[in-house]
Amino acid sequence: MTERVILAYSGGLDTSVCIGWIAEETGAEVIAVAVDVGQGGEDLDVIRQRALDCGAVEAEVADARDEFAEEYCLPAIKANALYQGQYPLVSALSRPVIVKHLAAAAKKHGATTVAHGCTGKGNDQVRFEVGINSLAPGLKCIAPVRDYAMTRDKAIAFAEAKGLPIATTKKSPYSIDQNVFGRAVETGFLEDIWNAPIEDVYEYTQDPAAPREADRVVITFDAGVPVAIDGRKVTVLEAVEELNRRAGAQGIGRLDMVEDRLVGIKSREIYEAPGAIALITAHQALENVTVERELARYKRQVEQRWAELVYDGLWFSPLKRALDGFVDEANRYVSGEIRMVLHGGRAVVDGRRSEQSLYDFNLATYDTGDTFDQSMSKGFIEIFGMSSKLAARRDLA
Repeated sequence: MTERVILAYSGGLDTSVCIGWIAEETGAEVIAVAVDVGQGGEDLDVIRQRALDCGAVEAEVADARDEFAEEYCLPAIKANALYQGQYPLVSALSRPVIVKHLAAAAKKHGATTVAHGCTGKGNDQVRFEVGINSLAPGLKCIAPVRDYAMTRDKAIAFAEAKGLPIATTKKSPYSIDQNVFGRAVETGFLEDIWNAPIEDVYEYTQDPAAPREADRVVITFDAGVPVAIDGRKVTVLEAVEELNRRAGAQGIGRLDMVEDRLVGIKSREIYEAPGAIALITAHQALENVTVERELARYKRQVEQRWAELVYDGLWFSPLKRALDGFVDEANRYVSGEIRMVLHGGRAVVDGRRSEQSLYDFNLATYDTGDTFDQSMSKGFIEIFGMSSKLAARRDLA
């Protein structure tokens, strides 16, 4: 039986060329698998046909938009996941759902190898291969761009020589990855970190400085899950899509950062994630109302580690799985409504209400009706500061 290779297929130049390239280099049959995670662009049937026209013996397409939103984006919202305190894991979140479909296709078609189009100095090669090894340890992984030095010039020459039906061979000034949770842009003039991004970099967001009326939105959560917008029930996918549109129209979710890649280099990245930033901002605000202090403090540590694990490609790891249980438990009472004003590139919370609220007006007020017994504070301070006081006496002796 001829060996089979499952290829993570995007429909672009590099992965289209990979089909014939892999067949020539390995003698294997190539099965292309394209996964829709809300990246937009071409119709999936068009992409499937292109894979077949480029030499794939079979091509599968999967509409994973709801799956991606509910099983990957939602955990990130509940974890308030922001890598290095900023990046909402746009690309990192999409890789494990793609990996899941690649592993399933390999099992279905009896393939021994999975291939992807990643380079040798990015994060995605790690995310794909560690993910594949976690779900199907017996599969081999190859990356033609990395393993066979398949430069873009070589890819174009190969496509022309074979008459492959690639729509364009023009090189974009940017490297772009996008899905429903956001958009990542790098390379080109952005590699000089003194250069400011220009407006043509952006697609999901409008210029935040442009004059426009503010947009006020109310987001309802149930145990950390966004379930309604302005009182209208929504799925997680619909919540992300609507806030992409509304927050994006206000220029919210633009990020320009130099981040620490897993492979040890620093990389300048431009991100757009209007829906993600709006939802995480709202979720954090509701947690502030409903989550007990010590749990909230510890959860902030967990959030950072959770984001690092996902960024590093360890979605299927035992630690990530264990932290998921903690995050779900911490979200047990995160139910209620958050009102936000979307304007000028910012999502500003200006209203909160919840039946699970730990905010007690009578304890918090400084006016008549205050139920807080202030006389208790003096003794509390004495006991709380006792160790510092004793150390100070020693140090000053």
